[in-house]
Amino acid sequence: MEIIEKAPAKINLGLDALYKRNDGYHELEMIMASVDLADRLTFELLPKNEIVIETDSSFLPVDRRNHVYQAAELLKSTFNLTQGVKIYIEKRIPVAAGLAGGSSDCAAALRGLNRLWNLGLSLEELAELGSKIGSDVPYCVHGGTAFVSGRGEKVEFLPSMPQCWVVLVKPKMSVSTSTIFGSLSFNSVEHPDICGLKQAIETDDYQLMAEKIGNALEGVTIKRHPVIQQIKDRMMKYGADAALMSGSGPTVFALCEKKTRAQRIYNGLKGFCDEVYIVRTLK
Repeated sequence: MEIIEKAPAKINLGLDALYKRNDGYHELEMIMASVDLADRLTFELLPKNEIVIETDSSFLPVDRRNHVYQAAELLKSTFNLTQGVKIYIEKRIPVAAGLAGGSSDCAAALRGLNRLWNLGLSLEELAELGSKIGSDVPYCVHGGTAFVSGRGEKVEFLPSMPQCWVVLVKPKMSVSTSTIFGSLSFNSVEHPDICGLKQAIETDDYQLMAEKIGNALEGVTIKRHPVIQQIKDRMMKYGADAALMSGSGPTVFALCEKKTRAQRIYNGLKGFCDEVYIVRTLK
């Protein structure tokens, strides 16, 4: 028996860092949305008590460093399972890109293994388990559009963001999330209007949403990697309604109401960066 789960990428329409907590994490307020660029995970039972991870990506570890491996290990130890599993990860989301590819794969692994091993766990229970592995995992277990706070474990569902086209551009670099958060100065950080953004989504107001998107980490990452600003400027020049860095970067996304605009941005940036995608938002 084979089970397949899709692991969609997410974009941060809003990301604010409020203060550094006593546990070393930052108190965050974010609005996240799923887009239809997705990895695909295939699950197969193995007779031997082992976890085997295979992938078509040369960048992914296939041992304990992989969040998918950790998800399988966590479920096996929590529920004393002796059945083995082989998980094949077909990678489409760029790695270390600010699109939660690793967290979404982990969430898909929890959902897929829940079905494969007939555990009967709810999404809420899977999200709680997932929070032990990574901050974005609880959101990724559910997906969709959500207001996420704390260090990522508090998820409040919102109506789907207004439908539009999204152009994703990942420059040739990886960004360390911990380095970016470590360089954050709360005296100079620009706080986006998360409340206004939330309201725009709740009232299905595309124009207001485009005006209100913002990312408190953007200035820090741009200082280290000015190419992010160059991508944003090009996106706006080619007709984007809004452009923003996702997560801690380096991926930048453009929002477009019209497909023709999205196509123009795609064509204009394809020569500038190798990894350029046009996707839809997921309902």
